Amino acid sequence: MQEAQHILEKYWGHPGFRGLQELVIEKLLARKDVLALMPTGGGKSICFQVPALMQEGICIVVSPLVALMEDQVAALKQKQIKAMALTGGMDFKSLDTALDNCIYGNYKFLYLSPERLQQDLVRARIKLMNVNLIAVDEAHCISQWGHDFRPAYRNIVQLKEIIPTTPFVALTATATPEVVKDITKQLELENIEVLKDSFFRPNIAYRVELTEDKYHRLYQLLGTGKQSGIIYVRNRKATQEITGLLNKKGFKADAFHGGLSNLEKLKKLKEWLANKNQIMVATTAFGMGIDKPDVRQVIHLNLPESLESYFQEAGRAGRDGEISSAIILTNKSDIPVLKNQFLVHLPHLEDVRLVYKKLNSYFRIAYGEGEDTEHNFSFSEFCAQYELPFIKTYQALQLLDRCSILKLSREFHKKTSVQFTLSGKQLQYYLENNAKYEYFVKALLRTYGGILENRVFINLGSVCKKLAIKQEIALSFLEDLEKDEILEYTYAEHDASIRFLVPREDDSTIYPLAPYIKQYHSSKQEKIAAVLNYLENDKLCRSQQLLAYFGEKSSKACGICSVCKKNTPVLTRQLKNAIYLQIAAALRESSLTSRELTRQLQFEENQVLEVLRLLLDKEIIKPVATNRYKLNKQ
Repeated sequence: MQEAQHILEKYWGHPGFRGLQELVIEKLLARKDVLALMPTGGGKSICFQVPALMQEGICIVVSPLVALMEDQVAALKQKQIKAMALTGGMDFKSLDTALDNCIYGNYKFLYLSPERLQQDLVRARIKLMNVNLIAVDEAHCISQWGHDFRPAYRNIVQLKEIIPTTPFVALTATATPEVVKDITKQLELENIEVLKDSFFRPNIAYRVELTEDKYHRLYQLLGTGKQSGIIYVRNRKATQEITGLLNKKGFKADAFHGGLSNLEKLKKLKEWLANKNQIMVATTAFGMGIDKPDVRQVIHLNLPESLESYFQEAGRAGRDGEISSAIILTNKSDIPVLKNQFLVHLPHLEDVRLVYKKLNSYFRIAYGEGEDTEHNFSFSEFCAQYELPFIKTYQALQLLDRCSILKLSREFHKKTSVQFTLSGKQLQYYLENNAKYEYFVKALLRTYGGILENRVFINLGSVCKKLAIKQEIALSFLEDLEKDEILEYTYAEHDASIRFLVPREDDSTIYPLAPYIKQYHSSKQEKIAAVLNYLENDKLCRSQQLLAYFGEKSSKACGICSVCKKNTPVLTRQLKNAIYLQIAAALRESSLTSRELTRQLQFEENQVLEVLRLLLDKEIIKPVATNRYKLNKQ
């Protein structure tokens, strides 16, 4: 493993491997197949990148997320390692050239989506490559019991037929025992070694807090706002609204969601990583592949859709091993909202069939035709034309996308955007004298929070539907308001493109999806039930609950979650004072990490951590570089 250590230090600057990394690499170098279960932040990519660099040839990485592929390819290129990703939108000539480069151009990594393996050209060229390793990232997607099952992941097994002697490594951070069993079955790999790192994160305090005023409690939790944090919310509108509220309160916050352009995302991410903005208010689009070690709080203002997604998002806290919190703020009104968002709008087989049929009519595609054709698509116009419900139709399109019937390419940066150039009082004065525009402007203000302060992307079709007016009228209003210097707007006729991956066959295309759609419904219901059970169970340690969900037994309670704190005797003032005096004495000598303090002090770890939190809250101590603490000057 000396060469592996050398490569790790040369390219990543790490002095040694963490957790399971070394063991996984040893097995792969011995040409064994491996399923590696590692917690979020466990450094999964190192497990296949290091052994791939140690051998002749190219490593094929199958990943479901374009953003994650692009991030990893960019990171490898920065290290002067030749890597490429086969992303969407490549024409035949570009794809042909890229695959040739992988055969003859000394590339070390080829990232592709599972859908790419359906293409004859891709499979034929892979056969000609010298492939040293196949890595399956987010491997839970191959299992119908996984929280993000994608039927196209089943295509991965074709690689075994094309290059039978190449070792596989499948990696995931969120797999229940049922999913682990299914991954090994679907990959058809005999004698695969299942290596599991403990998912236990002793420095993360998992908390569920009941509160009727979430914003007030949020301000309390953020305290001075000097520490790095992530606040997860349900939608884009909420990211803008809460960011605005936090900035008005003096916090340094920014908003992140899937509707931003790649340049905007990169800029916001860089500023957050550099601590120019301490708090990122985000949808679940934020987080994959992001490794910021000093995130002290991950706060969920809305309930997560599954314990898998919650565990991943919460796991972005405290990657440096220091005291951190993962908190869900909830109240009784959240439960019906959760069920309404993720269960009520689930499309049934007939809904999917209807949307597919209308889609073919919309683009005038004849039977047996349409394969590999791409079309500009206005989602709102499509829904309006056929009087289809927005949310259920969108879910149906996502199912068709996931099942590789079509590819829905969202281009949100082209969406219609509006920014008002007047203050609220000036706008009110204008509307009093121009009543013609009042109902339209007020609909925008009601629908999109923060539109007076920021440029906001709007769904013009949705606004028109609410007001029962034609899109042409809304556009004429926007033109008039721009001429009067009330607002600025950009208009995009299309907000997406659709590429059909199979010829139109209607029933014979859709009915084979029936078992998957039925399982999809069942799986969603089970996952919502698991989230609700986690919220309600205030008897068992929260860390133990999460570990049990992923099949890991822990006899020891964490001592720092909301359940453990409730069941732990309160520290007496005398004991707190004794611990404080020892902490102060130790920090007068030098700055120390929480781990170093707990080793030095003659008290239980959870007691020391509790007093440390109190001292941080009261600003008696403060964090400094390299994750150490020191006394504040009195």
